[in-house]
Amino acid sequence: MSERHVVAEALTAEAFAPFGSVIDRSQAAARPMNAGKARRFHDLAEIPVAGEGARVVVGLVEAEPYPMPLAVSLVERHPLGGQAFLPLNARPFLVVVCPDEDGRPGRPRAFVTAPGQGVSYAPGTWHGVLTPFGAPQDFVVIDRGGPGVNLEEHGFDAPWTIHLPG
Repeated sequence: MSERHVVAEALTAEAFAPFGSVIDRSQAAARPMNAGKARRFHDLAEIPVAGEGARVVVGLVEAEPYPMPLAVSLVERHPLGGQAFLPLNARPFLVVVCPDEDGRPGRPRAFVTAPGQGVSYAPGTWHGVLTPFGAPQDFVVIDRGGPGVNLEEHGFDAPWTIHLPG
């Protein structure tokens, strides 16, 4: 493969740690609630926000699938708050992140979630767009709301091509 190709890897908490946290109920002990009729998987991720008037907001996204391999020409980051994506079904999706190199995104890394896993990006993490593949997918998004500029975008001089494993 050429230098601008990346093969996605399985999403693990250890591999993703430089970019945020993996939201995975298999990593938390369930607590009974509602007289034993429900199980709560508590404190799976933190969504930090900064700035006067900032607040955590919850939204829903209906996302169309992307064709694979994926051409990544643009990444973004949110300097004033974290951002989490939780799938509403058991389909995997693609997560593209880049390390920060002196204020610019470095070489991308790509991860394929296990069914049901989500991600929580740390504030300031360069990342690609929400990327389901194979079929449309719905997500809960937990994000920062409030005043201030919380979006930076970076266009690459040439696109990176992301391949699914196998």
